[in-house]
Amino acid sequence: MVHPIIDMKKLIIIAIILLSQTVIAQNTFKAIIRNNKTNELLKGATVTIPDLKLTTSSDTLGMVTISNIPNGKFELEVTYIGFIRLEKVFNFPLKDIHQILEFKLDPQEGTLAEVTIQTTRTNQDLRDIPTRIEALPLEELDEKSTMRPGDIKMLLAESTGISTQQTSAVSGTANVRIQGLDSRYTQLLKDGMPLYQGFSGGLSIMQISPLDLKQVEYIKGSASTLYGGGAIAGLVNLISKTPNKKPELTVLLNGTTANGADASVFYSQKWKHIGTTFYGAYNYNGAYDPSTTGLTAIPQTNRFSLNPKVFVYIDDKNSGWFGVNTTYENRYGGDLQVLGGRANNVHQYFERNKTFRASTQLAYTHKIDEESRVNFKNTIGYFDRELSQPGFNFSGKQLSSFSEMNYVHNGERASWVAGANLWTDNFNDEQHRLNYNLTTMGLFAQNNYKATNWFSLESGIRVDYNTPTASNTGVFILPRINALFKLSKNFTSRIGGGLGYKMPTLFNDEAEQDGYQNIQPLNINSTKAEQSYGGNGDINYRSPIGDAFINMNQLFFYTYVNQPLILQNNSFINAPGHITTQGAETNIKLTIDELAFYLGYTYTDTKQHYNGQIGTQPLTPKNRLSFDATYEIENSFRFGAESFYTGRQLLSDGATGKGYITFGLLVQKMWKRVDIYINAEDLTDRRQTRWDSIYTGTITNPHFRDIYAPLDGVVINAGIRIKVL
Repeated sequence: MVHPIIDMKKLIIIAIILLSQTVIAQNTFKAIIRNNKTNELLKGATVTIPDLKLTTSSDTLGMVTISNIPNGKFELEVTYIGFIRLEKVFNFPLKDIHQILEFKLDPQEGTLAEVTIQTTRTNQDLRDIPTRIEALPLEELDEKSTMRPGDIKMLLAESTGISTQQTSAVSGTANVRIQGLDSRYTQLLKDGMPLYQGFSGGLSIMQISPLDLKQVEYIKGSASTLYGGGAIAGLVNLISKTPNKKPELTVLLNGTTANGADASVFYSQKWKHIGTTFYGAYNYNGAYDPSTTGLTAIPQTNRFSLNPKVFVYIDDKNSGWFGVNTTYENRYGGDLQVLGGRANNVHQYFERNKTFRASTQLAYTHKIDEESRVNFKNTIGYFDRELSQPGFNFSGKQLSSFSEMNYVHNGERASWVAGANLWTDNFNDEQHRLNYNLTTMGLFAQNNYKATNWFSLESGIRVDYNTPTASNTGVFILPRINALFKLSKNFTSRIGGGLGYKMPTLFNDEAEQDGYQNIQPLNINSTKAEQSYGGNGDINYRSPIGDAFINMNQLFFYTYVNQPLILQNNSFINAPGHITTQGAETNIKLTIDELAFYLGYTYTDTKQHYNGQIGTQPLTPKNRLSFDATYEIENSFRFGAESFYTGRQLLSDGATGKGYITFGLLVQKMWKRVDIYINAEDLTDRRQTRWDSIYTGTITNPHFRDIYAPLDGVVINAGIRIKVL
């Protein structure tokens, strides 16, 4: 007979053993985190088990792993900035202990969802990159394409820290400037390739349409490591649309009260091993003058554009694409009587630009494994321009090329980009006076290291060799460093800087404004490369406030350019001194359900330090302010109102340009297949010709002053966008 006390002891021992096994039992949980809207992997999403105080983040493949989970029922929380929190309860052990779950997060309405950046080569999320990059996604480009479908001038000018400077009073040509510096310090890229440089840059932003773009990325400040020393002020990278399995066929028809009309079409589709995109457009504008000057505020323009591309998907590891960009334009401005065929001894002035642009783009990617790949890209560009004025004709042809091979490795903590590129730029004019030739060979390497969840460091270096060399040297070593601090869930900060340089060139805003008349050839042996250093830092705050969501960013910047190239007595020389530009940008966006408000302010202080004297840089307003309010019901209705203030600015002749305010309105109604819209610009009719003269001398031989305010006044455009597929 067994004693009952002994039985009780056995039961207690067995219970203790079973309990200890339950407590000691450990489980491992694995899941992949994705964007429910785009199906893209989310790197850096946070997964927490609050009861166990276990927290981890997803890696570059969106994978998250949590170990040491005891048996029992626990709640998991999945969070990612800009996405709706996901909460789920699991009972451990799971039925299938080897199962990899998948969580799909929905973007929060009105917040910035995941934006994948291509400019840094690593295709990372915007929030994880130490370099400060701004991106205009497809949704915003969709709005801009209805406001001005023929070019990207407005799209660029409405960004803080970026302005467009009109270089011809009668032809409407313009260049882009970043943070108060001349346009030659800014690189304009298409899919990471320099299609618009040198001589071809003068008309570039007036010949690019936003309809075939899916994203625009800005870097303000030195961007030398990956893209060369010319990006002293920064760069603008225009990212083209790529084909999807769902075909797209969009037709846009637009007309304006300023005698303008636009017709464009975009088509794309992807099959198993091949895909294509096609963009074609015709843009017309009749000669238009809302003032009494008798000169064109908008020139007579005829432009044709064709951009076909073919994409090849060989297998899971190899893909590529090839594209051709062509544009022909006849831009004819000047005296309205001359354009109308009524020229006489008094009315003789005209300015005609005939241009033909053709370039090829080639890109190929070989995927080594899930983390590494090799990329090759190439572009060859041809640009032919004839500029005619009374008694003067300037004609030139530019042949340029760019080739690059790079290796990219995206690790869990460290990402690498390394490669080499070759630039060539050859320009010949008919008189062979201003011939220009430059070849640049560069090596670069950049590392992005995520030291902790709250700190990442990006460091890079570039070595360039140029031929023919300037009088100092053709070799430049360009280091660059940027840091990202994720101070809390709501606060992030970036700080960084680097060196840059710009080889001497004929093509800048002054030469363009003078129409290349009487310009002397560039003496490469007596001019030096312009060298620079600069830095910027910002702090960003993002947070929900009740039913609203606010995003605030404050940026500070500084750039120093030594011995900048200037035009003096029709010759290019290095200035005896330097230029500094410093300032701040403030961006605030508030979203409340369907309402969004945006406020942007730019303060720019650009100084010339020549011969011991300090002067203000002309055509650089210290203060610019923008305000935008939008009400939008997704895929149904959009209403927008915007206002811009441009402060007083010094002009080249010593006068001061008046500050002015402009207003605009947009109304757009969307259905499944059709959008109709009406847009009004400059409703206050702020025109320089209303309060100031745009030329001195006579109408027969006008000498044009700086253009610092609009010339076209109130312009209303309306149109229809048909989504056939």
